[in-house]
Amino acid sequence: MMQYLKNGADRFFPSKIAKLGFFIFIGLIFVGVSFYFGYQYGFEKGIENPKTLIIKGVNNLEEGMPEGIDFNVFWQAWQIIKDKYVYVEQVDNQKLVYGAISGLLNSLGDSYTVFMPPADAKKFGEDISGEFSGIGAEIGIRNNQLLIIAPLKNSPAEKAGLRAGDKIFKINSTSTEGLIVDEAVKLIRGKEGTTVILTIMRNSWDNPKEFKIVRQIIQIPTVDWEIKENKIAYFSLHNFYENAPFLFYRAVIDTIFSNPKGIILDLRNNPGGYLEAAVNIAGWFLDANDLVVSEEFRSGSKEEFKASGNGYLKDLPIVILINEGSASASEILAGALRDNRGAKLVGKKSFGKGTVQELAGLKDGSQIKVTVAHWITPNGQIIEKNGLTPDYEVNITDEDIESGNDPQLAKALEIIRSEIK
Repeated sequence: MMQYLKNGADRFFPSKIAKLGFFIFIGLIFVGVSFYFGYQYGFEKGIENPKTLIIKGVNNLEEGMPEGIDFNVFWQAWQIIKDKYVYVEQVDNQKLVYGAISGLLNSLGDSYTVFMPPADAKKFGEDISGEFSGIGAEIGIRNNQLLIIAPLKNSPAEKAGLRAGDKIFKINSTSTEGLIVDEAVKLIRGKEGTTVILTIMRNSWDNPKEFKIVRQIIQIPTVDWEIKENKIAYFSLHNFYENAPFLFYRAVIDTIFSNPKGIILDLRNNPGGYLEAAVNIAGWFLDANDLVVSEEFRSGSKEEFKASGNGYLKDLPIVILINEGSASASEILAGALRDNRGAKLVGKKSFGKGTVQELAGLKDGSQIKVTVAHWITPNGQIIEKNGLTPDYEVNITDEDIESGNDPQLAKALEIIRSEIK
């Protein structure tokens, strides 16, 4: 939170049907977009373009109408608007219909289940395949509060000082109370070079503060690596987008010549991405056919995703860094390595985005993104309920950030050094 077409969340199916399974929604505002991490794609050779799963409507309304529901109430309300609303001449009937559908989905109380009119659906399709202007942060809702899930590395959001867990009280002059993620994304994104003002509250503050952030075209980083002392390979993975498996492969190949003795995998502020990318990368650390994650539907049926890589790094000690901005695919990978290998987690509790959304296209070009399942780690933990709790909880203070200290990384280095034989 992944970040398939079914976010954030993130899922791929080895089939021809594409589902949009976002690991976390969470809206990505990197480019100012609401990015639904984790899509499900049909794939045979790598990750291919998603296909939208079209769910056909019922030809006869009566066939799909539940018992005991009187739709006449809806039409009564419609008629009252037509008869009495003072600005009725400005009313667009189609907008009334779209508003009714949005209200239907909003009543579920699931911020990841949303309706997108044709224009928004088209924009969404463009957003997940290109670069955009925004502040470079992923947002989500927790306990009815809009908040920053993760600022992207070197983004305007990060440079302005935003942090994972920051609560967004206002966007410019608009209160975020009752605002859904998609609406917030529309307000935050905008033309390159323009400014958006976010009123932010942080747990360590007494009062909220304003952040003025200039929107930019966001270049999304994927992976950084270096060899630290004692031949410890440090991989910082920023997302699980399409090219993440290839870029991670390149990073591993580069480190091989250094003959690493241990690994630190940094998944902090990684909001997720494609499930297939997470499963692919897990294959470097696990035996073939080790369970990476399961998907459970409301029927109780499950689909399992297993490692199929070369396991080249499976015998090296590993420590994983997580925090409040680790979501979706990050939680899947961290959970798989914890459950299968006993990998230690260091940092703060992860976000807890473990649901899967499916993208259904409607006949007029609008779309519905609906939660259809949740993710379960190999040991049976439902990610969405509590997130992942670190084995070693380590805080980072504002003073640490300002001084360049990283006590979480220092703890991870301490642990991995003790495990190197």
